[in-house]
Amino acid sequence: MCDNNKTMDEDRNIRRQVLPNGLTVITEEMKHIRSVAIGIWVRTGSRDEDKQWNGISHFVEHMVFKGTKRRSAEAIAREVDSIGGNIDAFTAKECISFSIKVLDEHVPVALDVLSDLVLDPVFAEQDITRERGVILEEIKMDEDNPDYLVHEIFTQNFWKDHPLGRPILGTRDTVKRFERAPVVDFYTQRFASGNVIITAAGYLNHERFVELVHQHFGGMKAMSNGFHSAPPKIVPRIILRNKKSLEQVQICVGVPSYPITHEKRHSSYILNTLLGGGMSSRLFQNIRERQGLAYAIYSDLNPYRDTGCMSVYAGTSRTSAAKVVESVVSEFRRLKTEPVSAEELRRSKDQLKGSLMLSLESSTARMSNLARQEMYFDRFYGLDELIEKIEGVTANELQELANAFFQTDNIAVTVLGNLNGLRLTRDQLAC
Repeated sequence: MCDNNKTMDEDRNIRRQVLPNGLTVITEEMKHIRSVAIGIWVRTGSRDEDKQWNGISHFVEHMVFKGTKRRSAEAIAREVDSIGGNIDAFTAKECISFSIKVLDEHVPVALDVLSDLVLDPVFAEQDITRERGVILEEIKMDEDNPDYLVHEIFTQNFWKDHPLGRPILGTRDTVKRFERAPVVDFYTQRFASGNVIITAAGYLNHERFVELVHQHFGGMKAMSNGFHSAPPKIVPRIILRNKKSLEQVQICVGVPSYPITHEKRHSSYILNTLLGGGMSSRLFQNIRERQGLAYAIYSDLNPYRDTGCMSVYAGTSRTSAAKVVESVVSEFRRLKTEPVSAEELRRSKDQLKGSLMLSLESSTARMSNLARQEMYFDRFYGLDELIEKIEGVTANELQELANAFFQTDNIAVTVLGNLNGLRLTRDQLAC
């Protein structure tokens, strides 16, 4: 029935198996809990869409919940509630995910419901019409959220004219075009066995779980796809967008960073942690605590399969906006010119290790972690190895990384709010 059955990590009891049709199943046994989290992962996301169908991955993710040949939307909800389960789904730039968390005794029912959604949606015309309206409201809701909006404007300009820069939800124009034929066409192409990973973590037995998966998914046609957009070019522009209704000015400052599998990724995590990854970070201490210029300020690392972005977000007043940008850039400059102290390096490493370990305490997080490792790495990285890599990062490496990332000509800035004549020049970004 199955081949390629192997244990990936003895410490964590992780096993991987590939069904004859190319579908990959990975499990992690966690004997100390009673829950099981199951995820179905499609290795395609919004960056693999044609421009005219921007948002269709997210639309299909919504549509599978609207009914299958065996269950109505209400029956799906009722059945999941009746076993006390939590069902969820999301679309990202590089994947679509459907997941459910239940008590171990309910795994057969949970997998039956989840497989039904993913394998047998009906895509009824009236549901498509209704859901278009729902997504258009979701787009409006996000546009009313200034934090979301400044990131969206930043992303669209940072990866300008590339699918990675387009919104996951699509636009009002593209969503209005979603009819049954293109939705079914997209679904048929992308939801292929070689493109699907099923991961599960919790109180389960690997053989029994694989047997269940095979019962539901064994009939999927052996097929994969090569939907992979070319790497994007970075466009580091200064964008000032006026929105008079906003009380605060929203700021996003970003630079290109490494792809998700880069050998120096562990240095990037630490650099991000000490720059803006918590209350002891440099940005929080300098801009919020010492200068009192912002309530919310943090940095983020967004790596993808062939590129990445390190960005800083802040919300501030119109009068403080330029000062905040200059303070962020001065932190970039300091990381380039001054080695990080041993004490700060130790603290950042411990913070990062702590958050990594805590994040792996739930079955849902471990299930997601299995999928991420499978999607991006050709082998499984255990926690001990990860900690060893983090411990191995030196102050010298962080300084080299800062010099690679923080270059004046590569800094992109988006400012959104009631700008009232605010100006920003490339000279103010000199670092």
